[in-house]
Amino acid sequence: MKEFFKYVFATVVGIVISTFVLAFIFVLLIVGFVASVGDKELVEVKNNSVLFLNLDQAITERTPDNSFAGIPIIGGGEEKSIGFYDVIKALKAAKDDDKIECVYINVSSPNAGMATMLEVRNAIIDFKKSKKPVIAYSEIYTQGAYFLASAADKVYLNPQGALEFKGFSSELMFFKGALDKLGIEAQIIRVGNYKSAVEPFINTKMSDYNRKQVSAYVGGLYDTFLTNISKSRNISKDSLFVIANDYKIQFPKDALAYKMVDALKYKDEVLDELRNITGKDKKSTVNTVSINDYIDNLTDENAVEKDKVAVIYANGDIVGGEGSDEQIGSERISRAIRKARLDDNVKAIVLRVNSGGGSALASDVIWREIILSKKVKPVIASFGDVAASGGYYIGCAADSIFVQPNTITGSIGVFGIIPNFQNLLNNKLGITFDGVKTGQYADIMSVTRPLTAGERFIVQNGVNQVYDSFITRVADGRKKTKAQVDSIGGGHVWIGTDAVKIGLADRLGSFTDAIKSAAKKAKIKEYRIVEYPEKIDPLKDFLSNAKENISIYYTKKELGENYLIYKQMQKAITNSGIQARMDYEIKIK
Repeated sequence: MKEFFKYVFATVVGIVISTFVLAFIFVLLIVGFVASVGDKELVEVKNNSVLFLNLDQAITERTPDNSFAGIPIIGGGEEKSIGFYDVIKALKAAKDDDKIECVYINVSSPNAGMATMLEVRNAIIDFKKSKKPVIAYSEIYTQGAYFLASAADKVYLNPQGALEFKGFSSELMFFKGALDKLGIEAQIIRVGNYKSAVEPFINTKMSDYNRKQVSAYVGGLYDTFLTNISKSRNISKDSLFVIANDYKIQFPKDALAYKMVDALKYKDEVLDELRNITGKDKKSTVNTVSINDYIDNLTDENAVEKDKVAVIYANGDIVGGEGSDEQIGSERISRAIRKARLDDNVKAIVLRVNSGGGSALASDVIWREIILSKKVKPVIASFGDVAASGGYYIGCAADSIFVQPNTITGSIGVFGIIPNFQNLLNNKLGITFDGVKTGQYADIMSVTRPLTAGERFIVQNGVNQVYDSFITRVADGRKKTKAQVDSIGGGHVWIGTDAVKIGLADRLGSFTDAIKSAAKKAKIKEYRIVEYPEKIDPLKDFLSNAKENISIYYTKKELGENYLIYKQMQKAITNSGIQARMDYEIKIK
């Protein structure tokens, strides 16, 4: 007994000391965070400076608060990221900034969607109107990196580097074989032959319908890719197609021979050119300012304007409740739209959508707020990389919809997945179930047995009802008949250019174009932009989601690139209710 109490006492002391140490470390982190925020100083932009445009960082919808960035677990160890609109604003300001002599682009493997890259690329081209040089240099260019870099006046490649130019491919992962081995049946209820979100769980390859639509939108993305590079590099699209199709760019000298780059240079040679542009001698250091620091120096010229255009950022999966900065929480986004609607100084609203959808119910909650807002002030939708399924649902009621040529949209359809674990539990694990119920449908969503014919009929009715509501919303918003919407719906995914042709969108245009259109419709010339919803405080987010943040940190660390697969599987298991989503993420290689 004496030994027992000794071990208990030692354990208690250990716990107390560990708790004290952890609490002390936590307090130090908080103090350091507060101090870093309070002492943040602006970086001086010197005369004859080079604006360093680092496009290897994540280009997101909004620039996040990076106060915890780089701190393992708390900050996730993430690299810097920047909002695409901040890049646009910075480049616009740099055009007329006498202290900025040129832009230097560094990009090898950008973390951004195709439509987002097009927004940034167009901003680079707009900057070139200032006649200030734009130089791009990298040791390696992926296809996305080259898409951005090709907008520069001069594109340089390391003599021993690489330039990837091979065409686009899209590969889907199918889980049916794994589910069969585990004894799990995915019971699918859906509307629309093109609603392919469920195919990975019931097929081992793409259906003919899905292959048709994937071929169409991958081809559309590729056409935009080639068209823009063709204009910037003055190489015909046909020639670019042949170069990629025959894999002609295998070595740096090939890139030079086919005029994909202007010269093969080492970094020191590029720095010498920058010195020459900025009037420095070879022994002097080039004055540079990063795009991130330059943004911090910007002031809103229209900050005193009374009239406002509100931008509502709807980014990520659509879920019920509050969500996060990476999710579209129906409560949080609805509250933001309502706040903009009730503010008399807000004369117009721009809904910026970048989402593959999610909960059909949450989508309808947000749609309702758009309808109410539309009655009192103009509402313009700007679609980003993806605005599909539920992402299209929340934007379809807008007065006008802007898309980029390479925006992925449509996917008007709904589905439900009810897993059946009976074979796994009964035959593989030896687990059986028994019970009582007061009605034949009391356990209708049970996952321990297959659906009965009656249950399947009930669920199908629910899915049909949601789909009918969906196409009704679209028909009302787009001024079409339900039959017309159904003919282009059925889960069909469309590229931006095709969406305009069939009437799912109104215009090809940038985010800035959408803002200008909103202001014009509101009949205001001078205005300031206000952004909603308010960003979630990183400290508050850490305190409320510490367990989840730690779990995500270690999962990402262990799985690496396979984290995306894990996330897809997790999403399929945890999604509840009828879904209006593209359940796979489009990743072009």
